[in-house]
Amino acid sequence: MNLALAKSDTARATSDIFATARDRLPGEGAVAEVRQRALEDYERAGLPHRRIEEWKYTDLRALMREVLPLAEAPDSAALKRAEAALASLAVTEARRLVLVDGVFAPELSDLSAQERGVGVRTLRDALEEPANDSRADLLGSSAIAGAMLALNAALATDGVLVTIAEGAALTKPLHIVHVATRSSAAHYTRSFLTVGKGARATLLESFVAAEGARSYQANDAVTIHLGEDTDLQHVRLMTDAPDAINITNAIFTIGAKSCLNTLNMTTGGGVSRYQGYLAFAGEGAQVTANGVSLLKGRQHADNTLFLDHAVPNCFSREIFRSVIDDRAHSVFQGRIMVRPDAQKTDAKMMTRALLLSDEAEADNKPELEIFADDVTCGHGATTGALDESLLFYLRARGLSEKEAQALLIQAFVGEAVEQIASDGLRELAISAAQRWLEARG
Repeated sequence: MNLALAKSDTARATSDIFATARDRLPGEGAVAEVRQRALEDYERAGLPHRRIEEWKYTDLRALMREVLPLAEAPDSAALKRAEAALASLAVTEARRLVLVDGVFAPELSDLSAQERGVGVRTLRDALEEPANDSRADLLGSSAIAGAMLALNAALATDGVLVTIAEGAALTKPLHIVHVATRSSAAHYTRSFLTVGKGARATLLESFVAAEGARSYQANDAVTIHLGEDTDLQHVRLMTDAPDAINITNAIFTIGAKSCLNTLNMTTGGGVSRYQGYLAFAGEGAQVTANGVSLLKGRQHADNTLFLDHAVPNCFSREIFRSVIDDRAHSVFQGRIMVRPDAQKTDAKMMTRALLLSDEAEADNKPELEIFADDVTCGHGATTGALDESLLFYLRARGLSEKEAQALLIQAFVGEAVEQIASDGLRELAISAAQRWLEARG
């Protein structure tokens, strides 16, 4: 007997979106086949929900409900609005690569000013080249899987492929900027950074909204591969529109003797999930993975990290801080796996949440899975309110209540932000925190 599975309304809508957008999606042949399989994978799973352990605190069936149609390609008016949004970014002396509504915008990017040893091309060009069968792997991932990553593979319109040559030492940061100009639409991007042996680089990612852009959905995937003896400083600042949805998957592979320092700061968006997978591929690697969420209103921000210690003699530290006001909700899920061969691992994580109202909510879920016996590992989690005695002390010395709270909040998130080695990026993160504090009622 043949059985036909009936599609849900959401799955049917996604199929319709894919069919409508198919002519705009780059790649034929094997690339198109990968897209179709990815769509089918998504339709089988649907939007993640609370019955899936990794998504128990972030039920997209309730928070997101539906997949929006693909945003139209940016026209001259959209590019003009994106340019105005870029002008508001307090970033100087960075090499900018701009994606507008999911499409690379060369007229807003610094292609001609790239440093020696840096190669940049677009995902669209790579997928559309005549021998694109060999590039179908750009839409796959052997590291992690999931419905939202499958949806990204099916509908990814563009992104950037950046390669940094062996031994290169970049003097200025690379800055990938995602600008949303369309309301009630979705954009899908996928980017890659490959850092050659012995290279040194700084990467900044920004998510911003042009004036008037509301209720959009951003789905991004970024894959970063560090060769042997490399150094990467990475900061991601998410300041999307207050009612936007941002789902990002970040996949890191860290080579032997390499150093990765990464920070994710979330101050915008209505619903967001940053899912990081960090795999140690060589001995002697070091990772500092930090995060800060500053939330208010009814914002929901989920930070989920998985550190895979698969080889010996590696070091990792995770520091996460969340400040939650009004009826906002912060989620941190940190999982460290130490595999049987990963002796001499040194791995620790600590998450702290600061609740500024009685209705604020924080869910912290640190986990350790250890299958080796010669390791140093630990984790911790705390949740609390501002110290009333410290507030009284500061008020007694002439500070207003808001000023006293701001000073304590800055000190609270400072431990995570101060880990940024680059002075310029550290100041950017501090400025983002200050703007959030100033916007508090």
